[in-house]
Amino acid sequence: MQAVAVQYTSNEGLTLKGDHYGDPDKPPLIFLHGGGQTRHSWGEASIAVAKAGWHVINMDSRGHGESDWCPQTNYEVGAFVDDLKTVLDTLATRPVVVGASKGGIVALATACVDESLLRGIVLVDVTPRLESAGVGRILDFMRSKSDGFDSLEEAADTIASYTGRKRTKNLEGLRKNLRETEDGRFIWHWDPHLIGSEFQSNIQARCLDLLEEATSITIPTLLVRGAQSDVVSHEGVQEFRDAVKHAEYVDVADASHMVAGDQNTVFSDAVIDFIGRLE
Repeated sequence: MQAVAVQYTSNEGLTLKGDHYGDPDKPPLIFLHGGGQTRHSWGEASIAVAKAGWHVINMDSRGHGESDWCPQTNYEVGAFVDDLKTVLDTLATRPVVVGASKGGIVALATACVDESLLRGIVLVDVTPRLESAGVGRILDFMRSKSDGFDSLEEAADTIASYTGRKRTKNLEGLRKNLRETEDGRFIWHWDPHLIGSEFQSNIQARCLDLLEEATSITIPTLLVRGAQSDVVSHEGVQEFRDAVKHAEYVDVADASHMVAGDQNTVFSDAVIDFIGRLE
């Protein structure tokens, strides 16, 4: 299944790049990636969901991938919510929004602001309570190799060391997540301001508010956790389920924080089962 390129313009004039999969006349579903990732992290899941009869939209968030970096470095949660609303305004019907990590925070924040905009949400290894050790490990990785890599092979080795997975053989696929500089080096495909203390403080502060705000959510909600995650704990899951009592929960064995990457088939099946039961 081939992706169809699409782009949107944010309220601040930023160009937001994305892909569409499937029939545009089918019910819409939007994937939101995590911090430091790109829309390509959803590749296999996007195709699986589209084949299940959904119109899938993958977006590069502002400051990520092929979308514009924000000159004012506005990477507050509210800015990402506004960008999502820009996409929602183009749709004829309410979508399901699936968000991993930062993308999940954006999905949850949007539901808390106005849940009538959404048909349902899927939170992928994220709750309002984030474990500091796991978040710190992610930030350390994002800060590493700030000067880039000599080759795609070096980048692949670094990512494999971080994820604990075998090194990818698809170096051209990896290229989509990196930018090549004029001197031939490869750097991360996101704005370095995203790992600044101001951005992280905003995320943490917004998460504290979201736990209380989430008690008002009534739309269908699914929480998917990687069983080996060091970002979302069992305590964090229970807190969220106490707040959103109707939320469904799936714990994915042999998966870390990168649930879709570690166990894509299990993840995709869980999402398809959930959305297949929506009215």
